[in-house]
Amino acid sequence: MKVVTGVVGNDVHVVANRLIDISLNQRGFTVFNLGVNTYLEEFIDAAIETDADVVLISSLNGEAEGWSRDLPLLKSRYDLDEVLFVIGGNLSVGEVTAEEIVPKFEAYGFDLVFHQIDLNEGLDRLEETLKERNA
Repeated sequence: MKVVTGVVGNDVHVVANRLIDISLNQRGFTVFNLGVNTYLEEFIDAAIETDADVVLISSLNGEAEGWSRDLPLLKSRYDLDEVLFVIGGNLSVGEVTAEEIVPKFEAYGFDLVFHQIDLNEGLDRLEETLKERNA
């Protein structure tokens, strides 16, 4: 499985991005890591260029919502129905619960939304979702 990953917007959490990359590789994924400070359009371009199965976007500074709002528009321009869109990290500025933030990101077109959960728990759920999709 091919995964495009990186950090959205003006976020520079390099350490967490590297941990995601290492963890995905250890689980057998082929990873295309776009690094930090990545625009949403760059994720879309990379997904098309690599024929990715998953786009996994992360954010730590809480500003992901502002950077992710155009996903429905971008997805409508390209045939990305088979690509699983995932976002995780700290997805909001201030104290917000998963119950509040997850529906917003799902409305933006993300298939899996992980707000402030453990990396391995998120990757376990990603693998479960991919198995269900491919069954």
